[in-house]
Amino acid sequence: MQGLHLTADLHGCRCAAVWLLDAAALGAACADAVRAAGLQAVGQLFHSFPATAHGPGGVTATILLAESHLCVHTWPEQRAVTLDVYVCNFGADHSGRARALMDALLALFDPATVQQHALQRGAVKAPAA
Repeated sequence: MQGLHLTADLHGCRCAAVWLLDAAALGAACADAVRAAGLQAVGQLFHSFPATAHGPGGVTATILLAESHLCVHTWPEQRAVTLDVYVCNFGADHSGRARALMDALLALFDPATVQQHALQRGAVKAPAA
């Protein structure tokens, strides 16, 4: 179960509004980025949220990967996005592909500021002596 979990909180996204508001367009862009990174999509769900008194509704794009998942949440009223990319490395190391996917999404949203984290998950511990 060892893998790499990447997250990013994006603020001041300078991208076209379509990437923050249109679930189908964002979903297609995410699917393209998954393929370009060399990962395998096995399922997907793209959802638009209704507008509120605070502004237009955001979207969630989730792609289930053979290697694990990608999830994107947008807050158009704040021009903010959260990204979540997780790949398990069972059978092969997919870490470079996860980073390539994250880089593609960062380029798509063009944020003014980014807070990123990388977590190694499921590290194998040496057995106790």
